[in-house]
Amino acid sequence: MLVAPLLAAALLWTNPGVAGTIKADGSSTVYPITDFTAAEFQKLKKNAVNVTVDISGTTGGFRKFCRGEIDIADASRPINAGEIADCQKGGVEYVELPVAFDALTVVVNPRNKFLTGISVEELKKLWEPAAEGRIRSWRQVNADWPDAPIRLFGPGGDSGTFDYFTEAIIGKARASRRDYTASEDDNVLVQGVARDVNALAYFGFAYYVANKGKLKAVPIAPERGAAAIEPSLETVNKGSYRPLSRPIFIYVAVKSLARAEVSEFTEFYLRTAAQAARAVNYVPLPDSAYRGALERLQNRKKGSVFQGSAEVGMTIEELLRLEAKP
Repeated sequence: MLVAPLLAAALLWTNPGVAGTIKADGSSTVYPITDFTAAEFQKLKKNAVNVTVDISGTTGGFRKFCRGEIDIADASRPINAGEIADCQKGGVEYVELPVAFDALTVVVNPRNKFLTGISVEELKKLWEPAAEGRIRSWRQVNADWPDAPIRLFGPGGDSGTFDYFTEAIIGKARASRRDYTASEDDNVLVQGVARDVNALAYFGFAYYVANKGKLKAVPIAPERGAAAIEPSLETVNKGSYRPLSRPIFIYVAVKSLARAEVSEFTEFYLRTAAQAARAVNYVPLPDSAYRGALERLQNRKKGSVFQGSAEVGMTIEELLRLEAKP
């Protein structure tokens, strides 16, 4: 819950007469922070504004966004070149706003006692396209692990988490084995791992924290021989959890921002994003980042600083340097 003084301060710049409906859709990773913020904003507006928040994956969200069907796209990766072209074709201009940092988390069943850490190299061996139909046992990945069947769960093809994980681990976005249980709903992945001692999955940190009793996070070693680092708010802040830490975003249509309810909601989102991020177990950005994002919103600064591509394993400091470029 956001603190009362923050909501009281918000009343000073919001118009009590604003009403309407706002449509947000996209990433399941960004969903918790957008949904939390929407609930707080609706309380502030005494439900005169209705904010719907749906999950169709980052790619699915951008598809709707670039067709002009929604006001806000939740994204667990920056908009890519193809989506930029689609938005241009659809006449959709947008403001890109980073809202928090996430630690993409690899999880197994708590009864799994042998997997105390895994390297990027081992994850690649497990998930690369060449593993399809061939890597079926844990022992095939690491000779010290048991000869037990591997059951994999992961995001579907419309997920930004899928895009980011494959680029960070395999070296190419969307390059992955296909013989795994896929879903855009992270709760489906949670349940799959919770039921199977030989299962492994990956998704956003918030879903791991919300289900700690059912899951075990696996520390990641960025290279062979390096120490395996556990995902946490602290390791993301320090920049030591790499390459699976990443910024998460909302994209707001400039046309939608002409409506008072969308403009006020987006400003509320940025003014309360640090508290909302903590509430749903993501890493807040520094205050300077939110001030910069608020300025970008108020100036309606269009486009993406990533220009259709993104560096994997980006730290908060690297994001801030990129955002500061004119």
